[in-house]
Amino acid sequence: MRLPRASGVLLHLTSLPGPHGSGDLGPAACHFVDWLAGAGQRLWQVLPLTGIGPGNSPYMSSSAFAGNPLLIDLAELQRQGWLEAGELEPEASLQAGRVDYAAVQPYRIQRLARAAARFAERGSAAQREDFERFRAEHADWLADYALFMALSERQPGQDWWQWEAALARREPAALASARRELAGSIALHEFCQWRFFRQWASLRRYANDRGVRIVGDAPIFVAAHSAEVWTQPRLFELDAGGRPSVVAGVPPDYFSASGQRWGNPLYRWAEHARDGYAWWVQRIRRAFELVDVLRIDHFRGFVDYWEIPADEPTAVRGRWRPGPGEALFDAIAKALGPLPIIAEDLGIITPEVEALRRRLGFPGMCVLQFAFDGDPGNRYLPHHHEPNSVVYTGTHDNDTVAGWWAKAADTKRHFARAYLGTDGHEMPWTLIRAAMASVAETCIVPMQDVLALGSDCRMNHPGQGSGWWRWRFEWSQVLPWHGEELQDFTRLYGRLGG
Repeated sequence: MRLPRASGVLLHLTSLPGPHGSGDLGPAACHFVDWLAGAGQRLWQVLPLTGIGPGNSPYMSSSAFAGNPLLIDLAELQRQGWLEAGELEPEASLQAGRVDYAAVQPYRIQRLARAAARFAERGSAAQREDFERFRAEHADWLADYALFMALSERQPGQDWWQWEAALARREPAALASARRELAGSIALHEFCQWRFFRQWASLRRYANDRGVRIVGDAPIFVAAHSAEVWTQPRLFELDAGGRPSVVAGVPPDYFSASGQRWGNPLYRWAEHARDGYAWWVQRIRRAFELVDVLRIDHFRGFVDYWEIPADEPTAVRGRWRPGPGEALFDAIAKALGPLPIIAEDLGIITPEVEALRRRLGFPGMCVLQFAFDGDPGNRYLPHHHEPNSVVYTGTHDNDTVAGWWAKAADTKRHFARAYLGTDGHEMPWTLIRAAMASVAETCIVPMQDVLALGSDCRMNHPGQGSGWWRWRFEWSQVLPWHGEELQDFTRLYGRLGG
């Protein structure tokens, strides 16, 4: 499905301002929508909305379906009568410019637990009815997820295959016993999902009503310690004890000389094919209940993927294995119809990957930071862009443009200055203009580049497992000319959203 010519901004919700240590679904999110609309932007791209995993990464979540409870707006819980005003006072440990997860998680979870308890004590009939309706609507994943989280909290630091054998194997009697013993914790997790989904639906309506569509992000893989791997182990490459036998990653590339060992379990694609890729159909259906456009991460992996033995410490020693290819997407299209999907086709891309993307009609990605190696044939240079594509100045995995330019080799600097007709000053906005002018029908700019921020505001560094996903902006950094300039470029280059 082709996207109309439009532009937007990449900003994850955790990066929003707010008093409670990280961005969330509260007033700052609506204010950001208003700012986008005022700047003529029609797209807001976010990172995965699921919970965070090791290294605080949203790409290593404990569930492919559940929302991140840390994004819940606590003030809305107060308005419902489940929190007191004094309980929303920010603590000194909560930072404005960075997410300190060690402080944010206990602060927020403690208040979510209080709200859940008060809902259980004094929730109105209408609230209880809505909660039960939500549980029924999400019965295909919610109960297993809530039990998984409760069991994980009872045995912190243990992966599910280290639990007692009866629970690891999901024996019915053991599961029933655990549900009785952990009823309170299970209720908390179901409450959190209820509020997340209701708040997110409200924010999405707010955005859509103002002409802003949400671009979501679906990681190709799930975490080994996740509800999905525990509940459906037959769909994953696991050994007899439930541990991953091989794991995901990519070989050495632009980002890392030793490759990237992500550690996610790989799929048993033959098992997925036997039931018509039902798990994937369910996953994509649920994703489009939340977003308007979906970016699917690591599209390359659907053609072939890098298989790393689980005992290898790096990604250097691995092998390419065939993915499901067109059969998976045919099953999704048959069940759900044509969908606005963006294929993340960065990295080592083969003709087979390109051919599949074209057959499916998915736009690929063009990242301008990759363009200026001195080769006029570089596919990321704007004169090679195609209409059915998405151009970025950079992504969440790149340095900011200001940081990239400060570190760029002289040869790259010389080529970029000559190509872009610039003296190199104000490079973030030079690249924003180049992206806006591209024939690519979709243009996305990270908020860090709008604000011309340096490397200390980078969101992630592939291959480095800690210290990332922390950046936040403050409204004092956003000046009137930022939105005005974006709006001028949008009009000048015809990105009015169709």
